[in-house]
Amino acid sequence: MSDPAESCFTRIRTISGHYCTLEGGSHGPDHSERVFRMAMVIGKKMQANLLILGTAALLHDIGRKAETESKGKICHAEHSAELARSELMLLDYKEDDIKHICHCIRSHRFRKGSPPQSMEAKILFDADKLDSIGAIGIGRAFLFAGQIGACLHNPEKDPEETEAYSKQDTAYREFQVKMSKVKDQMLTPIGRQIAERRHHFMELFFDELNGEIYGTADGTQQI
Repeated sequence: MSDPAESCFTRIRTISGHYCTLEGGSHGPDHSERVFRMAMVIGKKMQANLLILGTAALLHDIGRKAETESKGKICHAEHSAELARSELMLLDYKEDDIKHICHCIRSHRFRKGSPPQSMEAKILFDADKLDSIGAIGIGRAFLFAGQIGACLHNPEKDPEETEAYSKQDTAYREFQVKMSKVKDQMLTPIGRQIAERRHHFMELFFDELNGEIYGTADGTQQI
């Protein structure tokens, strides 16, 4: 017997794919799919509501293009929640479920204000942040830097003196400003465990990158 949630996810993937393909790059459909898979792994272990969690995961970035075009002035989480509500009202979702899904989406970018409250919102927060660190996170950071025309590497620059969406918004700036802080932001035990491992890999990678660019050919620092 098929899982009713899976038939819903098929329709939600189509909606998500439409919006996320418009954005592309580091926030394309592949990002939403990875977040979905990670969220479902954590969600099953924590016995979360998978219909709410999976739907929110697939739709959490559908408003990202508006944020990119506004250079960060529009919050993609808020915009994604608004778009998701409109889309879900056309499908067979209950009003209460839509409310919970929109909370997950709205709070997945939590920095200040209202933090994730439900288990599903906390899991989505962790799943999304985990996709921004480790080997995947590094790859996405370079991809985003290429999208906005940033230079390859700039460790000599104080990140506080550089601007987002500028030539200086490199992968290394992203590591300094955001990625290095992710492991301390996790809201679930499983998320914290995965984040610690991925954080260690990032430190090794950027140490090696600094050595190769500013050191000798084998990556060791010159004296």
